[in-house]
Amino acid sequence: MRVRKIPVRLKHSHYEVFIERGLLARTGKLLSKLLPSKNSKCFIVTVEAVWRHWGQQLSESLEKAKIAQAKVEIPDGERYKTLASLERMAEQLSELRADRNSVILAFGGGVIGDVAGMLASVYMRGIPVVQIPTTLLAQVDASVGGKTGVNLKAGKNLLGTFHQPLAVVIDPEILRTLPEREFRSGLFEVIKCGVIRERKLFEFMMDNRNQVLELNPDALERIIADSVSIKADVVVADEKESDLRRILNFGHTVGHALEAETSYKHFLHGEAVGWGMAAAAMIGVAVQRTSSDVARNIVSAVLAYSPLPEVTSRGADIAERIMSDKKTVDGTTHFVLPREIGKVEIYNKVPKEAVMHAVEHIRYLSRT
Repeated sequence: MRVRKIPVRLKHSHYEVFIERGLLARTGKLLSKLLPSKNSKCFIVTVEAVWRHWGQQLSESLEKAKIAQAKVEIPDGERYKTLASLERMAEQLSELRADRNSVILAFGGGVIGDVAGMLASVYMRGIPVVQIPTTLLAQVDASVGGKTGVNLKAGKNLLGTFHQPLAVVIDPEILRTLPEREFRSGLFEVIKCGVIRERKLFEFMMDNRNQVLELNPDALERIIADSVSIKADVVVADEKESDLRRILNFGHTVGHALEAETSYKHFLHGEAVGWGMAAAAMIGVAVQRTSSDVARNIVSAVLAYSPLPEVTSRGADIAERIMSDKKTVDGTTHFVLPREIGKVEIYNKVPKEAVMHAVEHIRYLSRT
């Protein structure tokens, strides 16, 4: 099967997202044409579980292409997405003699993509990064667009940079070893893409639930390619989240608050976004920006790809935390609310009570 190439043409950079089953084994050959120098060394930032399943295949592909390599491994999980981890990784790069011609390979899920991307953006004031996402969530969302970041106790991604990758390499075969919960988590980001931009993708998710959950190869490639295309179009139109790109935050305002309120230990990111989308639909109804039918369809889609962890946080606590979110400007929170499937809007007149009620509603749903 021929590799799919989805271009991301920005004002100051241009790269491609490569999608094909079995592509990991040819990553070295692909990168040999993209590295800044024939002497460039690749530093693979990864976690133990990913390396155990797929590290040999990536390493051998680099060896075949005669690309020098070294591995930088960090513990797995959102709680390690910190400045402390970033510093330790930078010290390792220095010890391994990484220089300005070096390239970081972010080989893992969204946490690795964010931390390794930020590391690349600040090490020696910036070196290239190649995103090789190994979770569905990272493949359809986090690996494209150049956003990097680490968390603070006050909230998620409060420190970060924009650092576009040299390329994004997506092999859907890697998802075969992904735990089911991690896979389902990524599906909520696909649903998000359908709600914000592409009704046909949303309908595909609803009409082909069994194929998707059974990891049908054609269904997987379809939802990955469609989601990446949507993300690329939005990023090209608005690289640094000044306006249009904010629609990608649909479900994230409440979702991020749910994650932070539970110290990033209770939800996977996509799971929190799933509940966040349901809450956003209910908020939309409350402020008369969303019809009951549209809200019902969104909630049904979220529940169709459950199970999801129980929402244990109180509505008042989530509403309060949202006020300190990085999307809050001058005390005003900008919510992404659905107008119809395939179209959303930014709305900044949401009363605190509407947020509280929506969270209490999803809290109830999570228990039924």
